[in-house]
Amino acid sequence: MRAIRKAAPGPGLEMVEIADPIPGAGEVLIEVKAASICGTDLHIRNWDPWAAEHASTPITVGHEMCGVVVGHGPGVTDPPLGTLVSVESHVVCGVCAWCRTGKGHLCPATRILGVHRDGVFADFVVVPAANAWPDPPDMPLSVASLQENFGNAVHTVSVPSVEGRKVLVTGCGPVGVMAIAAAKALGARSVYATDVSTFRLGMAEMMGADGVFDAGAENVVDAVLAATDGEGVDVLIEMSGAPAAIDDGLRLLKPGGEAALLGLTSAPITIDIDDRIIFKGITVHGIVGRRLWDTWYRMRAMLRGGQVDLEPMVTHRLALDDFEIAFDLMASGNTGKVVMFPDPHDADGPLFRP
Repeated sequence: MRAIRKAAPGPGLEMVEIADPIPGAGEVLIEVKAASICGTDLHIRNWDPWAAEHASTPITVGHEMCGVVVGHGPGVTDPPLGTLVSVESHVVCGVCAWCRTGKGHLCPATRILGVHRDGVFADFVVVPAANAWPDPPDMPLSVASLQENFGNAVHTVSVPSVEGRKVLVTGCGPVGVMAIAAAKALGARSVYATDVSTFRLGMAEMMGADGVFDAGAENVVDAVLAATDGEGVDVLIEMSGAPAAIDDGLRLLKPGGEAALLGLTSAPITIDIDDRIIFKGITVHGIVGRRLWDTWYRMRAMLRGGQVDLEPMVTHRLALDDFEIAFDLMASGNTGKVVMFPDPHDADGPLFRP
């Protein structure tokens, strides 16, 4: 089968032919129908310090996908053959204290598809049957491939209380933009967004932001205060990892507010803990992954109930063979989600032609 691989440490990826995987006990074989690119995949392609520290080689990259179950390993009968599924990429042990107390997303033995074990940018992938999430058969393939990424947004927004409150989202990459839609679905009174990309701010407006602010062109603290009658916001959803955005967000957070931080910084940063956190009495939540499986059920409710429509998030569709173009598009920052199709005939919209 074809697979996009990181053969050894260093920049770059390559498509190679490797043997089809064989499901072991408790596993399923999935024929990949659609796979979307994430920021993590860009880190691994570039082989930056994060990738060098965390990723294994050689490895097939990618972790966001949907596909059809085409094989069962020993002891597996569910999901049935022919089922359309998305995949939770965090493979956990299931027996540690975290897994046994409903906190499997914090399992210290976690192995992530495309980072620690072979991923989904291929014709087929093997995953534990427990990681296969059945989808409605009529769900668009591109949308089905986004659910894990959407889960990061839903998890982040679900931890603080957003209903009836003013929310600020700092960082309007795909997860940040999806967080805007999730916050609105959960009843936020208003949602404001900041970024330095006019394209991403346009996506934020399209997905429901009540106000967007260009951090590269204006003082966002003054602008958000003006938009909120000088009050600031009740909840900060931090998605950028940019030190300036984190500081602005904490400055705008009301005393007693809540901050949920998902964005990763590229290096350690300095924060005025006294004035930004302690004396304001705020609560800070660190967010990682998705709650297994609470977040997935929340996502299902939002998508099937029509509170969130992810289709506008898909701005580019490409054949898997055009992965280099797809990665360059995603790296440009001028896209929503970029989805690749191993079989171009499965594309649920026009394929991008450079």
